[in-house]
Amino acid sequence: MFENKKIEKKIQAELINDRLIVWNFEDSRQLYKIGFFGKPIGIPKPKNFDFNAPLTLDLIEGLYLAKEGIIEVFKGRKKVSINSLESLAKKYHERFEMKYKVYSDLRKKNYVVTPGIKFGCDFAVYEHGPGYDHAPFILTVKSNKEEITATELVRAGRLATTVKKKFVFAIVDSQKDTIDYLVSKWWKT
Repeated sequence: MFENKKIEKKIQAELINDRLIVWNFEDSRQLYKIGFFGKPIGIPKPKNFDFNAPLTLDLIEGLYLAKEGIIEVFKGRKKVSINSLESLAKKYHERFEMKYKVYSDLRKKNYVVTPGIKFGCDFAVYEHGPGYDHAPFILTVKSNKEEITATELVRAGRLATTVKKKFVFAIVDSQKDTIDYLVSKWWKT
């Protein structure tokens, strides 16, 4: 999945509030190249991997990269442990455990996963990556104990149709440690 062989040393990221910043431009390019992680600051849609900008990571993707041994996180000069980073992510992300489980599962299945806030959902999911394809899926994470109401289904369908994507409900069963993906496809009659 990753081009891990090309990462010779852990990349350093600085924790600032609820974001991680990779200040080194070369490291930023490398992280973006191995899986479209983060967003180059000041470059909304990079056309390639040849940008000169720091990279900002949200806490979910930063924690994922830290757990994978790709980055190490610092606050000032003090190293931030994975446990501390996870505690912070729980503070900032509602329903963090379920979201992280889905994020990690999709990344391990070689999807590119980005925050879905601009679509009004949890994640946007790409098959190849931003700039190479449009995200074919937008996704919301739900617990298997929650109902999906008719209103939510209609809202999901309208949203997905408007942005020309398939809407996915990721249903997490924490007791069985499983995730079911329900994909909705809307058509006109």
